[in-house]
Amino acid sequence: MITIIIPTLNEAKTISNIIRFCFNDPQVTEVIVVDDNSEDDTVALARAAGARVINSKVRGKGLSMKEGITEANNEILIFLDGDIDPYPEKTLTLLASPLLNDESDFVKGTFDRNAGRITELVAKPLLNIFFPGLSGFSQPLSGMIAGKKNFFNRIDFFNDYGVDIGILIDMYLMQARIKEVNIGYIENNSKPWESLGKMSKEVSRAIIAKAQPQTVFNMPEAEISSIETIQREMHNTLKENLSGYHKMIVFNLDGTIFNGRFIDECANAFGFKNELAELRASERDPIILTKRIGLLLNGKTMDELLNIVSNIEIIEDIRLVVETLKRKHYLVGIISHSYTLIANYVKQNIGGDFALANQLNFYRGKATGEVNLPSYFFASPESICGHAYCKTNALQYACDKYNVSLKNCIVVSNDREDRCILAHAGKGVALGTEDEILKKIAHLSIPERTLAPLLNIA
Repeated sequence: MITIIIPTLNEAKTISNIIRFCFNDPQVTEVIVVDDNSEDDTVALARAAGARVINSKVRGKGLSMKEGITEANNEILIFLDGDIDPYPEKTLTLLASPLLNDESDFVKGTFDRNAGRITELVAKPLLNIFFPGLSGFSQPLSGMIAGKKNFFNRIDFFNDYGVDIGILIDMYLMQARIKEVNIGYIENNSKPWESLGKMSKEVSRAIIAKAQPQTVFNMPEAEISSIETIQREMHNTLKENLSGYHKMIVFNLDGTIFNGRFIDECANAFGFKNELAELRASERDPIILTKRIGLLLNGKTMDELLNIVSNIEIIEDIRLVVETLKRKHYLVGIISHSYTLIANYVKQNIGGDFALANQLNFYRGKATGEVNLPSYFFASPESICGHAYCKTNALQYACDKYNVSLKNCIVVSNDREDRCILAHAGKGVALGTEDEILKKIAHLSIPERTLAPLLNIA
């Protein structure tokens, strides 16, 4: 009899169909879903479909796999990914048969597509150096695997992207009988380019950590050179592909996405309009002004602030425009001098990818009035604008983080304070502004509050 183990994190769209697919096989008596604290309906749907659900104590695929193994009642275990639907009809049979027939102790599933970028650029070259006996596997990083429980119990699981290659190497070192089987064609989305650096590091670390120490210390100089070449080529490939593939668009929040300003709405709701006006009239230092405005929110709850933002009208066509931009492979972000709580709420609401803003501190659900200004707003030796505190610095930070060239960035704002960031972006868009200098700096000036004309330059 067979146990299926499925580690999950927010897989509500696919989990029910996968579990039903598993139970269609008469040899499957148990499906265990190990959930990493999903924020959607994954757990409820898994239980409704007949799976036994375990709530993982700590997030991470490796720990989830280990918990599932501990709970499994059968000796034959199959691991499936929770985000693939449909699986080829004979997936379970192909994975389990070599084990049930005692032809192997561990089965690695492959599927019909080209090997991934990390496989070709990192995993295979390193396996060829440290574990040449494994270099023939076509997809060593595949997560669709099967094996005998007594072998899995002897494995030390990594808890990151190195988990799957680590299992393969451990099985090899235990001299388990390993077989690779092709389960057919599946739709499997590649990881986004910005995650490849982290993946390559964790896969490399897993392979080298599993190698015998003396193997590493006694490596010939030529093989050390090979590792350096792998690292250099991976770096070059990432930079080349990321800068060419990704484009970025950044929106200001107050007066751009919002029809108004968040802090003004708070002043109206909480009765500090006069204090806010006095601060704006008397304080010229933007850092001190930000800190002092934060004090006006002391004692306000997260719920109160989120209620304010949820009632602010946003520009009418932004969701449609963001959806179109993402189809054109744009990263969509918000850079704002408002607060991360607010910027992240809007990011989620419009379907954006990231938000950079100031951090309003909370204690037991209430604002303390303290505001932390993140380092990405401040100048560094690489800063291009010369301002000590500026959104342009944050734009440079975002470009570096996501490996996007400044020339591939569009910035949209109506705020005269954003003249600098519009000037340094590849294309600046002035939206419904009365500031004549901002209009002159901008590549495109849109007089009305609509984003549709933006798509003509994207």
